[in-house]
Amino acid sequence: MSEPLRSGPALAGGRSGKFGDLGPRLLSAAALIATAVLALYLGGDVFALFWLLAAFAVSWEWQGIVGGALGLARTALGGASLAAATAFAAHGAGPLALASLGAFAILFAVLAGPERRFWAPLGLVYAGSLVVSANVLRRSPDFGALSIAWLFAVVWGADVMAYFGGRLIGGPKLWPKVSPGKTWSGAIVGLVSGAFFGLALAVFGPWPQAASPELLGVGLVAAALAQLGDLFESWIKRRFGVKDSSRLIPGHGGVMDRVDGFIFASAFAALLGGLRGQESLAAGLFIW
Repeated sequence: MSEPLRSGPALAGGRSGKFGDLGPRLLSAAALIATAVLALYLGGDVFALFWLLAAFAVSWEWQGIVGGALGLARTALGGASLAAATAFAAHGAGPLALASLGAFAILFAVLAGPERRFWAPLGLVYAGSLVVSANVLRRSPDFGALSIAWLFAVVWGADVMAYFGGRLIGGPKLWPKVSPGKTWSGAIVGLVSGAFFGLALAVFGPWPQAASPELLGVGLVAAALAQLGDLFESWIKRRFGVKDSSRLIPGHGGVMDRVDGFIFASAFAALLGGLRGQESLAAGLFIW
């Protein structure tokens, strides 16, 4: 059963107007987008460090949400695990990155105690999937930058358009017990928009060979998973009675609140790219 929310304002009706929370969203989004794009442009160690910091913040927030024994030790252990996974993934050793996460997850289960034996290690896997998928995709010499830029276009496009679509169109709620503000209309607008934004990036960018009808279908799946990731994070917070994952982003929650959709979409992209059997995981998204 869900617990009462431990902190933060009321989930609905706390701000006036349909777009009462637009200001904080724009400010936090602009800062994060600028930093993420700069890290993508610079690549290399800067890119790996950016996503390591994001993953560490997610891991720290998750452990704070689920609670349990030895939280500080789990946070420190999570940092070590994510650093090792980043080092492996950034140098092309994806399987070793996943194996290291698995080994540390077992230690997490032991440290967290019986009541959190499932939830604590799940948070490490959740955060680790972000840093591993982003780094293994970025390594492709031909399509690495495109794969991350495409994910940005799909995930951010779906999020922005779902926000505006839901508030302008309204209608039935998507999952009111978990996320009272989300509507079916917003979800559909976000789904279609994210897929087309991703395709437009390939069509009008310097990668015309990557544009294909198949990419539109892949974008639809990625956009759907991004919205599912958002709902999953909302459900986790509801499950443990938390309003915001943290207060790391002033006025607008935590890092989990900003990258939840990207985690699901990037993990899907890396998995699909690996299954395609192309020269790299990123190439598997675009060469059909």
